[in-house]
Amino acid sequence: MNILTIDIGGTNVKMLATGQTERRRFPSGLTMTPRRMVAGVKELTADWKYDVISIGYPGRVVADRPVTEPRHLAPGWVGFDFAAAFGCPVKVINDAEMQALGAYKGGAMLFLGLGTGLGSALIVRGHIVSMALGALAYKKGTIEDVIGRRGLEKLGKKKWRKAIDQLATRFVSALLLDDFVIGGGNAKKLKTLPRQTRLGDNADAFLGGYRLWEPAASRQALAEQPPRPEGNGAAAARRATTGVRH
Repeated sequence: MNILTIDIGGTNVKMLATGQTERRRFPSGLTMTPRRMVAGVKELTADWKYDVISIGYPGRVVADRPVTEPRHLAPGWVGFDFAAAFGCPVKVINDAEMQALGAYKGGAMLFLGLGTGLGSALIVRGHIVSMALGALAYKKGTIEDVIGRRGLEKLGKKKWRKAIDQLATRFVSALLLDDFVIGGGNAKKLKTLPRQTRLGDNADAFLGGYRLWEPAASRQALAEQPPRPEGNGAAAARRATTGVRH
């Protein structure tokens, strides 16, 4: 079965299909409607063959359907029929949850996505727990106001990095984490990673999209393994699985 994974962000829509070696993308932003997204994906993947689709959506998702409108895109996503628009089976999941699923190695893992907004997802023993850590009150605003893109632009890199370091320490102790992954486009702006965290891989979202179509038993088997550092051999295996070049 060939799977097309679509990662919808506030800046770009990225896609990769089984057997392909190069991701494709096009700009998103405040004018991006679901119909424009579908049209853009179809145009850029016309020469790709796929049977099913996984979509990472920047908002809350219930039963493969968005139930909240995205903050950084145009409205119209709630109630949109993706399967009808694409003409094939579609699974939809929150974008941070899809990245977390791709990065997951077992135990209790928190994923924090530093992008246009702030994505978060917790996986405990193979079960995805939806979260909105960015909405929690922090200082004079919310956590997203401080360590999302707005916080980076307002505080500057030095204070922004310090805030992330402080919050990461709190998350590890409060959530009893075995593993903590930091990803998203702004993760590369961190000079050093906070203690007890690791950097997410560019391929995580696509691997997560592929894992959505795996039997539940496969995820449960992974959950029963203790988290472990990823060496060069494992990293190579992940790249081969997703087909992404680095």
